[in-house]
Amino acid sequence: MAKEYRQLTWDADVEHDCRQLVRLAILEDLERGHDWTTVALASEEARSVANLVARQSGVIAGIEAARITLEEMEIAASWEPQVADGAKVERGALVARLRGPARGLLTAERTLLNLMGRMSGIATLTSEYVAAVAGTGARVYDTRKTTPGWRRLEKYSVRCGGGHNHRLGLFDGVLIKDNHLALGREGSAATRYTPAQAVQRAKAFLYEHGAGQERFAEMMVEVEVDSLAQLREVLPAGPDIVLLDNMPPDVLRQAVAIRNELAPHIELEASGGITLKTIRSVAETGVERISSGALTHSAIVLDVALDWQE
Repeated sequence: MAKEYRQLTWDADVEHDCRQLVRLAILEDLERGHDWTTVALASEEARSVANLVARQSGVIAGIEAARITLEEMEIAASWEPQVADGAKVERGALVARLRGPARGLLTAERTLLNLMGRMSGIATLTSEYVAAVAGTGARVYDTRKTTPGWRRLEKYSVRCGGGHNHRLGLFDGVLIKDNHLALGREGSAATRYTPAQAVQRAKAFLYEHGAGQERFAEMMVEVEVDSLAQLREVLPAGPDIVLLDNMPPDVLRQAVAIRNELAPHIELEASGGITLKTIRSVAETGVERISSGALTHSAIVLDVALDWQE
């Protein structure tokens, strides 16, 4: 296995982003300062119990996001999770129980459910992709095709579903894409570069700036190719990973054979148009990595609900 991109856990950075989103959600819901429906109908003294229940089977993510919602809304409620992030639940499963002021629980309900539903939907879809490649040795990766502001939470959710994280951001590695290569075909001879030269330049830059800077020393260089000819060209330059863009399974098999012959230590990543229907055939070609933007941009919210108990 080659070097790996940073894999997210629930840490201070993820929690920071979650709090920022919750604060924005509070502004969206309580711009004028009150939940007037709840204030009109529930007394300040009323206390209640509510169960967070899965209305459909899936994989849970966002347990900590629910806790943060209550904290940011300054609701003195007891949050009692019954499962952990990454747990597979069946329809009707009790995910958590809340005890506290009725006004607070009613006001926090939608924000809490929105966060958990979105995150659990991503975790659930990811788990389906991971299950589809079981036994092949291929790993499933996300992309940067995430909702603005949600990057860490969505990538954390991918991890909850058993997937792997690709670059967290542009700062997190070198990925030479098609437009970088298009740029290298333009201009004068002094400014032009081939795909192999692009890899060499990137590696030289990281080496030059890497002395005493761990973030550069550990950074990977990945390059995208769209033909077998480009693959043959870039392998001798020594990228950590070659991304094979929009190649059908028969071409991917040829790419794996070429890699095995010329540079067996370099990992191959298939990407482009990957769906649940196609991912198995892609995985069976022998590539080590498969990335799909669908994990985050096409996930459907998992139906979770707050059922009032008393």
